[in-house]
Amino acid sequence: MAGVIQTTVRRSMPASLFRRARHRSPGLASGLVGGALAAGLGLAVFTVLVMLLWVSSPYPDSGPGGALHVAAALWLLAHGAELVRVDTLSGVPAPMGVPPLLLVVVPVWLLHRAARDTAEGGARDNAPLVPGRIAWAGVVLGYLAVAAPAALYAAGGALRPSWTWTAVCVPLVAVVAAGTGVWTAYGRPSGPLEQVLGAVLPRGARHLVLGPDGRPGVAARAAAAGATVLVAGGAVLLTVSLGRHPGETRRAFGQLTEGWPGWLAVLLLCVTLLPNAAVWAAAYALGPGFLLGAGTSVTPLGAQAAPLLPPFPLLAAVPDPGAGTALHGTVAALPLTAGAVVGWFVGRGSVTGGGGFRGWTTGRTAGAAAFAAGLCGVLLALLAGLAGGPLGTAALARFGPVWWQVGLATAVWLGVTAAVTALVVRAWCLRRPYGRGGDERRPGRVVAPRRRPVLPRPALRTRLPRRTRFGRKHERGAPAPVVEDEPYLLLDHDSDDRDHGGLRDLDAGAGPVGLRPRPAPTSPATNPASPRELPDLRPRSSGPGDTEPRPPA
Repeated sequence: MAGVIQTTVRRSMPASLFRRARHRSPGLASGLVGGALAAGLGLAVFTVLVMLLWVSSPYPDSGPGGALHVAAALWLLAHGAELVRVDTLSGVPAPMGVPPLLLVVVPVWLLHRAARDTAEGGARDNAPLVPGRIAWAGVVLGYLAVAAPAALYAAGGALRPSWTWTAVCVPLVAVVAAGTGVWTAYGRPSGPLEQVLGAVLPRGARHLVLGPDGRPGVAARAAAAGATVLVAGGAVLLTVSLGRHPGETRRAFGQLTEGWPGWLAVLLLCVTLLPNAAVWAAAYALGPGFLLGAGTSVTPLGAQAAPLLPPFPLLAAVPDPGAGTALHGTVAALPLTAGAVVGWFVGRGSVTGGGGFRGWTTGRTAGAAAFAAGLCGVLLALLAGLAGGPLGTAALARFGPVWWQVGLATAVWLGVTAAVTALVVRAWCLRRPYGRGGDERRPGRVVAPRRRPVLPRPALRTRLPRRTRFGRKHERGAPAPVVEDEPYLLLDHDSDDRDHGGLRDLDAGAGPVGLRPRPAPTSPATNPASPRELPDLRPRSSGPGDTEPRPPA
């Protein structure tokens, strides 16, 4: 054994790590490329938009370099980062932190799409997906690798990003949007959501929200529907208010700029801020309202006189100063409608158990409605926080709704309304199948199917040969034709009598074992009354002298 040379060498730790990285490099590399491409496309969209406005402007105040700096700053603003304007008349830097929500959709959608495509990896039907952590990390790192130089470049312009907000908002948006993309690629499983809720919710309230009956999914869909109703209703209120003040809207366009290029630029800015205004109107309908500066609130109960505001077309929809009237109080129908929609979703889901076959109890239905209202409050609080922000200093330090007030009001309004509506819908869905014309049954009730009574099986009957109308008749002594598809007609009558004729009767005069001796074979003509014989299948002649009985047809 001393001369044996060991040929198997254990790999060292660096070699093993290199081998693992080599196997994982395709997913990580595609993630890095996808993240960098998403950031580059977002910057390109903002650059093209700003350059078009700069070219069409009759009085540009900077060159192409200044327009590129503004494009990079607006791209960071779309992530929620706050910008600071340094060249003010007073010399005091003025913050600007109201991101247009329509522009926020661009980086979020690009990140979501990049992460989803990276996780799928170009897979078709049965190809394995890229591991979620690798795809997510690659997209985030690639995106931040482009965002960092863009932030450094934007710092040299007139609108400079706030480093604190930039360091928090840009990575946060990248992490969340990329995570939703990977989650979508894996089929949106409910496991991660349930784990997060299990860690956040108190132990005593987990059984009301979590469970195998699909309550988190139903509550999430109901919350999304409620938030959609609130924002859409806010857009309707905004449109109605602008229609009541058409003169102020036209005058705002004329005071801001002159000529078609300027009006087009202002109109484009108003379009990008329409989602912000819809969220402001929804906050107004919920009760907390919004702020038009420090200490100046606008609610359905009354509106305070705002300080000198810049002329802007969307601000023409602000109610006139003074106490609220009954017309202003009609906006309460919006949160009631949203609560009814949330309750309808939860009530419908409580009957089927979110796709299962067992319904929820009354307590679980009310708990799911309250949970859906809380989720909707979180969504509205997030939208309210993004829709507002500072537009300057002093009186312009705060614009828009207060996020925590909007979230709390949403949870209260929708919590009460949704719980009542969900219980009513649940009771109606459980009662309706027992009314007239209802074909459905109560979930969870198993009804045995009706079974027909089993009738005794009729005895087999032999089929007579079919007679043709114009065919030649068989003679009386001729054998009957044999049908090929019925083999039981091939039995011989004589053999049948020989095999079974001896077992017909038992009597006292039988042999020692109680059986009669086997009789001699007889023809059917001598023993016509034998009950075990097969019927004569030979065709009978229909002449006048034929008096023999015919077999039944």
